[in-house]
Amino acid sequence: MPDGTTDLPVSDLRRDLAAAYRLIALEGMDDSIYTHISARLPDGPDGEKRFLLNPYGLRFDEVTASNLVTVDETGAVIDDPYGAGVNAAGFTIHSAVHMARHDATCVLHTHTVAGVATSSVKEGLLPLNQWSAQFYDRIAFHDYEGIALDLAERERIVADLGARNVMFLRNHGVLVLGRSVGEAVAVVMNLERSCQAQIAALGMGLTPVVLSDEVAEHTARQYEKAYESIYTKGRDPEWAAMLRRLDRAAPEYAD
Repeated sequence: MPDGTTDLPVSDLRRDLAAAYRLIALEGMDDSIYTHISARLPDGPDGEKRFLLNPYGLRFDEVTASNLVTVDETGAVIDDPYGAGVNAAGFTIHSAVHMARHDATCVLHTHTVAGVATSSVKEGLLPLNQWSAQFYDRIAFHDYEGIALDLAERERIVADLGARNVMFLRNHGVLVLGRSVGEAVAVVMNLERSCQAQIAALGMGLTPVVLSDEVAEHTARQYEKAYESIYTKGRDPEWAAMLRRLDRAAPEYAD
């Protein structure tokens, strides 16, 4: 995918990232004060790499544009309005991806029941429906090494991710990259539905109909073409609709 949209005004990027936290909470995809969504900021005046992350200790439904923490690539806090720092394990994963993949404005990581369950089986996500066909042959895998506190694991995460934009962290959860915050949210919601649908279908005790390789690949390319059109034109109607939802449900996210 092309370079990330770090030319977005910082105020808009902060708003979008806060919105992502609130939307993930509204969808029940958060995990207490754990997991993270990060966004790449424009480089600092001396060229330092800077990222936004949630304050440690806040639930996703407490994150606002103004309390997001700014950190550099080493994890050093540059600006911390809330005063609680960030989660070290969260920074390990996100810094690795951002530093290697400059095309990603947003990196989103979840621990949902469906996502963890699907990441915990050898077969991963099967092409059982239109949602899951989007991800056909496009998911990377990283084996579980324990809670991600070891900075040395960053190299292995990056190597396993390669050029792909979706990763199953085995026995752990999922990771999604987006050219914008809106793209990352849309993709992870489709991924979550795909995992839920697979669990439901396989749990029926009937014979699943797996899409052929040809149909699954064709569908995945259709999704890619649609996303490319959206982000080439620079207008994302789905993200605009999500923000309208938040403006009604939790307008303080933008504070």
